[in-house]
Amino acid sequence: MDLQLSGKRAVVTGGSRGIGRAIAEVLAREGCDVVICARGEAALVETATEIAAASGRKITPAVADTSKAEDIEAMIDFVARTLGGIDILVNNAAAVGGRGKADTLLEGDDSILRSDLDTKVLGYVRTSRAAARHMVEQGWGRIIQISGLATRMAAGVSGGMRNAAVTNLSVVLANELGPHGITVNTLQPGLVETETFRARIEAAAQAQGVAVQALLDQFVGNNSIGRIVRASEIAEVAAFIASPLSGALTGESISVGGGSTNVYY
Repeated sequence: MDLQLSGKRAVVTGGSRGIGRAIAEVLAREGCDVVICARGEAALVETATEIAAASGRKITPAVADTSKAEDIEAMIDFVARTLGGIDILVNNAAAVGGRGKADTLLEGDDSILRSDLDTKVLGYVRTSRAAARHMVEQGWGRIIQISGLATRMAAGVSGGMRNAAVTNLSVVLANELGPHGITVNTLQPGLVETETFRARIEAAAQAQGVAVQALLDQFVGNNSIGRIVRASEIAEVAAFIASPLSGALTGESISVGGGSTNVYY
């Protein structure tokens, strides 16, 4: 299927690794020029070089911290100048929910929630606002928000709240931006096979003195497809949503967790 993405201009935040990198790779494969954004310059440059070599498209790194409004404004201005405009925004930049700390009512603290909301929720708001100005001017655009299945399950105070907020944000933005030809949708991944996930599993297995596969098998037991979802599979769904073919789809939240069995609504 031709997704009609050739020549489109995209920006992917959190694009140096994991889901963000996978989305950038698929968009480039489909003919997009892409700016990838993250905080670490070395990883960004390496990833951009590798995707450009594989796809033949223009892949440009842009260092920015989405918790800082001035970084976002500068980054979006850079994207617009570099690519000549912005057609697609993928909001993906976020740390692990709870920052790896005790994300509970009794053991957690306000700093965890404040940091998560500032980076993921306000970061998405800031980036969407800056990019939407360009999309409104041209009368077309796609905004994709990467949330998570923590929206639909008990997954910690911060982990659940920030993802639920992103899901609601997409509906609000879809209603506001729809008349301008811009769609806004949310993807809700569950556990995804990424470098970060693998590192966390290996560290946990070592700490518990068990085999890595034993821990993986526990996660697979909560998954309808019987395996961990690959980042590339999230990216393929994102590419369709980013395409002109998805014009009837907006304000929607799509679970891409392999049919996780502990989702409660």
